[in-house]
Amino acid sequence: MLDCVVFLCVTLGLMELSNTAILHQIRRDQVTDTCRANSVLSRKRRVLTPNDLKHLVVDEDHEMIYCYVPKVACTNWKRVMMVLTGRGKYSDPMEIPANEAHVSSNLKTLNQYSIPEINHRLKNYMKFLFVREPFERLVSAYRNKFTQKYNTSFHKRYGTKIVRRQRKNATQEALRKGDDVKFEEFVAYLIDPHTQREEPFNEHWQTVYSLCHPCHIHYDLIGKYETLEEDSNYILQLAGVSNYLKFPTYAKSTRTTDEMTTEFFQNISSEHQTQLYEVYKLDFLMFNYSVPSYLKLE
Repeated sequence: MLDCVVFLCVTLGLMELSNTAILHQIRRDQVTDTCRANSVLSRKRRVLTPNDLKHLVVDEDHEMIYCYVPKVACTNWKRVMMVLTGRGKYSDPMEIPANEAHVSSNLKTLNQYSIPEINHRLKNYMKFLFVREPFERLVSAYRNKFTQKYNTSFHKRYGTKIVRRQRKNATQEALRKGDDVKFEEFVAYLIDPHTQREEPFNEHWQTVYSLCHPCHIHYDLIGKYETLEEDSNYILQLAGVSNYLKFPTYAKSTRTTDEMTTEFFQNISSEHQTQLYEVYKLDFLMFNYSVPSYLKLE
């Protein structure tokens, strides 16, 4: 009888694994189909340069590559990668301070390798990334970078520029500090052709397809913020480390939600909503996010 129970548990476990594998296959196919259908947009550049690979974190010991996307649990994933690559230095991801997880020298990225080494790793290592509903991610970036008083570097670097360009009759203080950017001004800045000509978007609001190049790099696994825990632990299981490492689970009370995002978009004109959707359209299509019901597209 006990054997039957064990067999049943194993069978159910395998079924669950195969269902998850099918789910990830569907996600991969969605990316492939979107890349093919939008080849003019998605393959602007035929060849990637090492500079395009600075978001791909490499774990040599477990032969994994993780493309980090800011505002998609990347702090916790970097912590996990530090445990995996630390060779015993760390055991609990949450013991690693958040600011330490973002120190670039703590993790090795793919752009630090030679071309043959890059190609070998892209061909042979397990590659994964995590994605999030594009406008929810955008609102999360705005809230974090422009509404927190401590983010003075962002206020100076981007806030002052946004106020100067998007606000009529701005006060001298606002022009100097850039610490009171409105969401409408942030959106106007993003859709302004001048912005896109001037320099690439900051990584916190850059599109996923521009950060991780999923039309050029064949990712084995595409995790979603909406199913973060399951997807993360599945990856750790495939890496063979799930017996001693679990993805950190704690819900941030300040997390940007769908309801919050809806609210932020209330004051955005339908013209600006349409233009903004065009900027992030490939992320919506590629990762199978439907057009938000609150949008008033023209």
